[in-house]
Amino acid sequence: MLISLVVFILAGLAEIGGGYLIWLWIRESKPGWYGLVGALILVVYGIIPTFQRFPSFGRVYAAYGGLFIVLALLWGWVVDRRSPDIYDWLGAAICMIGASIILWAPRG
Repeated sequence: MLISLVVFILAGLAEIGGGYLIWLWIRESKPGWYGLVGALILVVYGIIPTFQRFPSFGRVYAAYGGLFIVLALLWGWVVDRRSPDIYDWLGAAICMIGASIILWAPRG
C-alpha cells in the first residue's frame, strides 16, 4: 500500500506541477520554457500511474482523483498562499472516502 501511495503522490505532484507551469506561462506571461517544461512534466505524469499494481485503469484513475483533490488543495495552500476552508477539507474528505471505496472494496 505504501508504494501505491507514493506513486499516487508522485503522479499528483507531476500533474499539478506541470499544469501550474503552463498556467504561469499562459496566464502570467512567463517565458515559453515554462510551458515546455510543464508539458514535459505532464507527459511524465501520464507514465507514472502505469507503475501502480492495480489491474484496472479506470479504478486506479478514479482512486487517484480523490488524492489529487487533497494534493491540489495543499498546493494552493503552500504555493498560491490560499488557505482551504472547512468546505474544501470536507469535500476532500468525502472524495477520499469515495476513492478508498473504489480502490479497496471487497470484490468477489
